Amino acid sequence: MEETNHLNNSELKALVSLLDDDDVEVVQHVENRIMALGTYIIPYLEFEWENSFNPVVQKRIEELVHNLQFELTKEKLYAWKVQGNHDLLEGMWLINTYQYPDLELEQLSKEVEQIYYDAWLEFKTDLHPVDQVKLLNSVMFNKLKFGANTKNFHSPGNSMLNVVLQTRKGNPISLCIIYMLVAQKLKMPIYGVNLPNLFVMTFKQGDVQFYINAFNRGLVFSKKEIDEYITNLRLPPNEKFYEPCTNLDIIARVLRNLMNAHEKLGNNDKVNEVQQMLSIIEASKENQ
Repeated sequence: MEETNHLNNSELKALVSLLDDDDVEVVQHVENRIMALGTYIIPYLEFEWENSFNPVVQKRIEELVHNLQFELTKEKLYAWKVQGNHDLLEGMWLINTYQYPDLELEQLSKEVEQIYYDAWLEFKTDLHPVDQVKLLNSVMFNKLKFGANTKNFHSPGNSMLNVVLQTRKGNPISLCIIYMLVAQKLKMPIYGVNLPNLFVMTFKQGDVQFYINAFNRGLVFSKKEIDEYITNLRLPPNEKFYEPCTNLDIIARVLRNLMNAHEKLGNNDKVNEVQQMLSIIEASKENQ
């Protein structure tokens, strides 16, 4: 590893030039050598891609860059998990970088901040919690036009926060995440609830608790409706269907949705990679 870090430009160029070698073993050796260099090599590989007229070399460079970026994403996801996984937005950003490696956390943060600002302008702290929720619903679903992506429910884009923020369309969990991030900035005690087949939210403070369905324009409902929902699904009662879930639960569910989306599209390589990301999160849940 030490000597590979000291390769100069001409040595790197020579390595890349071997990517179109006819010998599979040579190509494998070169790819392993490049992977061992780590992510600092990515800008150089991108430069070589731009200056190559060989489609075989370009394709192999693309795969190498993706693999290097994916390793980095997994490392960051693991670090986020073991450092307490307090920042849900950061966890969502890390999932985003799987598909959009150049996306900055600051960009997502600014967009959420703008939604918060829009809501803050109309927010009133002296209202009953249900009325506060209705006010936030009005901003999110009437003014800003967020809504259910019913046309492309299984699109991988529904798990990418930058796509949902741009299109204003998402699945239940992505809409809930944006809603929660804004609500919590407004000091509202709103958290995610991991229902089977549907992700919702709960407002929970002292004796006041009710539920919110972001996929249905922020519809407010009670524990009784969850009772009926669980009965209809013929599932035994479980406390987790009523209480706030963790950030790890949320990120795991987003990754499962993303896996499911790629499965439906037949993207088996992506299914395998998202499974690796999910394994990092699932392992943490067992160990904590």
